[in-house]
Amino acid sequence: MLHLVIGGARSGKSRFAEQIVNEISFTPSPEVLYVATATAGDDEMKQRIKHHQQSRPAHWQLIEEPLDLSQIITKHNKKNQVLLIECMTLYLSNWLCCGEIAQWSLQKAAFLEAIENSQATIVIVSNEVGSGIVPMGELNRQFVDEAGWLNQALASLAESVSLVVAGCAINLKSQNKFKDS
Repeated sequence: MLHLVIGGARSGKSRFAEQIVNEISFTPSPEVLYVATATAGDDEMKQRIKHHQQSRPAHWQLIEEPLDLSQIITKHNKKNQVLLIECMTLYLSNWLCCGEIAQWSLQKAAFLEAIENSQATIVIVSNEVGSGIVPMGELNRQFVDEAGWLNQALASLAESVSLVVAGCAINLKSQNKFKDS
C-alpha cells in the first residue's frame, strides 16, 4: 500500500505523513522505518534534519539513503513494516547533483518497480514544485520536470494521495486503505 503526501515547502506535509504512520495499526505492531534521503551538507540542513529527528517517535528506526531507495524497499518488504520515505525532491536533487544523471532513469524505474512489488505499507513525502513559475536555468527546469514526472508516477501507483497546504490535508485520491486526518 502506498500513500503519497505532497505539498509545498513548510506546508506541514512531514507532520501529516508522520500522523498517518502513527495511525496505522497492525497486529502485531508494525516496525516503522524512517528512510531519510537528506544529506547534511551545511549548517541549515543540519538544523532541518535535527528538527525532523526530534519530531519522530524514538522507536522508529532510521535509514539514511540518499540514492538507492529501490534497494531499501526491496530489503524491507514485509507486510508488518511501514516505510516513511522523505523526501522525493531531495532524492531527485541527490541524483541531479551527483554527476550521474544518466543513471536517474534506471534508478527511478527500479524504485517504482520496488514500490509496486512491495508488501510493506509505504508513505512517501514529496514537494509539489509545478505550481510556480517556470525556472530560468536549465538544471532548475530539469529538476521541476523530473519532480513532476516522479510525482505523477507515484500518484498513479498510490492508493491514497494527499495534498497538504498550510497544515491542512486535502484528499486527492483514496481507495480507503489509509485513514486521512
